Amino acid sequence: MRVNTDLMAEMGLSAAEAARRAQIIGATIGVLADLGYRKTTFAKIKERAGLSSTRLISYHFTNKAGLMQAVLSTVVETKGEFLKERTGGGLDPADRAGYLRAHIETSIAFLRAYPECVRVLTELSANADDEDGWVMTKVLVDDMRVHGLARQLKQGQAEGAFGGFTPEVMAMSIAQAIDGVAAAYAADPSLALENYGREVADAFVKATAP
Repeated sequence: MRVNTDLMAEMGLSAAEAARRAQIIGATIGVLADLGYRKTTFAKIKERAGLSSTRLISYHFTNKAGLMQAVLSTVVETKGEFLKERTGGGLDPADRAGYLRAHIETSIAFLRAYPECVRVLTELSANADDEDGWVMTKVLVDDMRVHGLARQLKQGQAEGAFGGFTPEVMAMSIAQAIDGVAAAYAADPSLALENYGREVADAFVKATAP
């Protein structure tokens, strides 16, 4: 995966440093997606990135935890940028139903646009207990999948945009529906994801309506 160096613009890195970090992160995403978390080593990342030494990885990220933090942050930012691109950056924050629809449709479209990122999120979530990994992995993944959406739903209820339901339960149901589409798509890549995204969004917009 090609990582956008613009995502690192606020880190105060030189162009060369940003390019090298992006190269390493992209290679790590590729190895994680292809081999899984447990088989992702600095040696494999070095090989994928075409680096002369694993010391170049340690120089930029110090340890595995630092690298996994950068990988997860990149995936989260990539998904955020994908949402902006699909909506033209024009979503009204007050349009809670519109945000809910965009969240669902974007999450499902993301399966095809960034399959490596989807597999990486699965691997990071499944291995969040790795003592050498980043301790905040589970917190951030859970927030992206469920808790962040639950907060949006709760706020929408307070504003009268949504009806009565338990936000955490509804958010988990939405996440599991998206996971179900991901599993179906993995089994059959010809799946009409746009149709699935629209119909799943229709179902939950209706289910959350006042």
